[in-house]
Amino acid sequence: MLRVLAVDDEVPALEELAYLLRHDDRIEHVATAADGITALQDMVQMIGGGERLDGIFLDIRMPGLDGLHLARLVGGFPSPPRLVFVTAHEECAVQAFELEAVDYLLKPVRAERLAEAVRRLEAASLPAPEPGQDEVIPVELGGRTRFVPQQAVWFAEAKGDYVRLHTVDGSYLVRMSLAALERRWSDAGFIRIHRSTLVSGRHVSELRFEGGRVTLTVGTETLQVSRRHSRQVREQLVRQHRGVIS
Repeated sequence: MLRVLAVDDEVPALEELAYLLRHDDRIEHVATAADGITALQDMVQMIGGGERLDGIFLDIRMPGLDGLHLARLVGGFPSPPRLVFVTAHEECAVQAFELEAVDYLLKPVRAERLAEAVRRLEAASLPAPEPGQDEVIPVELGGRTRFVPQQAVWFAEAKGDYVRLHTVDGSYLVRMSLAALERRWSDAGFIRIHRSTLVSGRHVSELRFEGGRVTLTVGTETLQVSRRHSRQVREQLVRQHRGVIS
């Protein structure tokens, strides 16, 4: 069950959002704040008092401390709650996902769209797997949910606000940033080879140096390594495969 905070300076919008959240069976508690400063004070008090806060449903255009500035401050917390932006403005989506938002909803908020945001928040709030445990990523496919094991992923590439996961069975789009996935999967042997590509070391079968270019084979794909990442990639792969051999 999730504990969340809804923040919006427009009282009718805040009341409607809180009403919809309170009628979702996955939500345990909904706190509200009518401006960014109050929201920040409430969060400090809640978290400082040992209360759990899983997510913030956050408007962007607010007087004083707006939603994007508040989100940056929240990112400095030891264990920051997840962010879901709820706004009438489409143009801030890129900034929102750079702040690793779970979702970005446009007003007026539809109940079914909010339910999807809660599902994403719930999935993002699951505890990280123990070392050696294979994480599973839920992927929505036209009304169906497919569970993709981390170990099945050959590589991941950034696609705007999404990441495309490539496996032997096909590829799947997941809404998250590549930077967030890298932090989440670095301990599982995933290596950044390019600003837009993350590969699984376990699936790399060949590293090739040719004419000043560095490429590697992952599954059945050949991928280029950027010059910036070449040395680090080689060292990480050698360490990983030495560990397997030993």
